[in-house]
Amino acid sequence: MWMERWRRRRWPLLLVAAVVISALASAVEASPLQVGFYQGTCPIAEDVVHEEMRLILMEDSTLAPSLLRMHYHDCFVQGCDGSVMLKSRKKKAERDALPNRSMRGFDAIERIKARLETVCPLTVSCADIIAMAARDAVYLSHGPWYDVETGRRDGSVSVAEYAENDLAPPDSNIVDVKTFFSVKSLNSKDIAVLFGSCLPLPNSLLPNFLSSPPHLFPFSRCHSIGTSHCGPIQKRLYNFTGHMDQDPSLDPAYAAQLKKLCPPPRPGDDDDGGGEGKTKVPLDPGSNYTFDLSYYRHVLATGGLFESDGSLLKDPVTRGYVEKVANASSPDEYYKDLGEAMVKMGRTDVLYGEQGEIRATCGVFVD
Repeated sequence: MWMERWRRRRWPLLLVAAVVISALASAVEASPLQVGFYQGTCPIAEDVVHEEMRLILMEDSTLAPSLLRMHYHDCFVQGCDGSVMLKSRKKKAERDALPNRSMRGFDAIERIKARLETVCPLTVSCADIIAMAARDAVYLSHGPWYDVETGRRDGSVSVAEYAENDLAPPDSNIVDVKTFFSVKSLNSKDIAVLFGSCLPLPNSLLPNFLSSPPHLFPFSRCHSIGTSHCGPIQKRLYNFTGHMDQDPSLDPAYAAQLKKLCPPPRPGDDDDGGGEGKTKVPLDPGSNYTFDLSYYRHVLATGGLFESDGSLLKDPVTRGYVEKVANASSPDEYYKDLGEAMVKMGRTDVLYGEQGEIRATCGVFVD
């Protein structure tokens, strides 16, 4: 199973990552991206993206967390280069990796790209479209508006194994999470901020998505909007340390509620979330569909749905941020922090200038 393979190679990968963190930090330069990059070549680019996103989410609001998820996955695997959109006839591209097999939103990005190609041919990159679509997904879900830096170019390499190496599973502890984020030049505050929206952790699916086909191991999710399968939390509820026990950091009353929704896994169930693991539970009870501060209040009160949520309370910086936001009377400061963190993440290992390419279709084959 993928989880076991990842655990076996986790520490070698993290040690390598730790070695390069200081080198990456010393190499940080001013971002080659800029707000309004397309003003001279396609001044209506952001308006086109926003209008298409408004129509897309009117047709299917469940795509909002999916498109946020796509932006995180794109940036955390080889940088924000649109490579998550690429296809492989041999099923070896990023979208074929276990964490991405339930990914939705590819058609939405292609729809936006096709519209842009009619007004500004071979001008706006798929990577920039993904970043702008993610921002619009936040805003159209009653979250903040923030300016998106643009100027990315698209990569032409997409490898499934890279996705399986670079995205952390839901049982990551805070040390693991901090290491993965540090490699992307994201700090502890960024972790706490992005956990309140979306990041590379268990998959988010919304209730009217119940008719979709069985999903493989849930790998990424939006923390403040959506739902999740029971699969990723069954270990936390029933076999946390391998002795048929419950995670002691999980609030007992909340755990009892979860157990009513998520019975113990049956023989034959595995990390893919088979059997009862496909039942869905809300990520943030009472606030599944909008951005607000209730995620932080929920984590502080109960330990959160996932082990990775509870891990925020085990680090002084992330815990301090959770406590501050949970007790805030207004979301304004969090909204400001979210915009800054999203922009920062959007600078990860970008291609620019003469690097990469601008292609007419985002989902071309790499083989």
